[in-house]
Amino acid sequence: MVKKIADHLEKIQLKMGVFFLSLFFFVIVLQMFVRYIGVSLIWTEEVATYSFIWAVFMGASVMIHRRGHFRFSLLYEKLEGKSKRFLEISIDSILLIFSLAILYYGIIATANFWNYNWYSLTNFKMGYMFISIPIMGLSMFVYGLDHLVDNYKELRRGE
Repeated sequence: MVKKIADHLEKIQLKMGVFFLSLFFFVIVLQMFVRYIGVSLIWTEEVATYSFIWAVFMGASVMIHRRGHFRFSLLYEKLEGKSKRFLEISIDSILLIFSLAILYYGIIATANFWNYNWYSLTNFKMGYMFISIPIMGLSMFVYGLDHLVDNYKELRRGE
């Protein structure tokens, strides 16, 4: 059940990450073009910054699911069997605690800054940018839980 949710969530986050990264590049190219012709669009800097933040946070969560982040693997490579599983369970447990902290403090930050407006596009709220933090925390929690369940299953099988 958790695996299906995690896999579906990854697909959604990948699409969101691609969208926001594409938006980032489009806005940067647009900004370069209009400056070249002597026009200034004041909103492009904020849109580029916030779309990049969204792309990074969505991508960081997906990398948690794929276990693609940088890690020190010297100890991991030396361990085998149950010792390796216990190390993975410990790491996943720490990840769960960390992701809950990101979720909790992300909700607080989003609530605090929700009604602040963007400087250049005053109809947009800062909360739209800050909500990416608790979304990242929640998705990291789901991915960590998925890993934890897998490791417990493998530990019970004796792998």
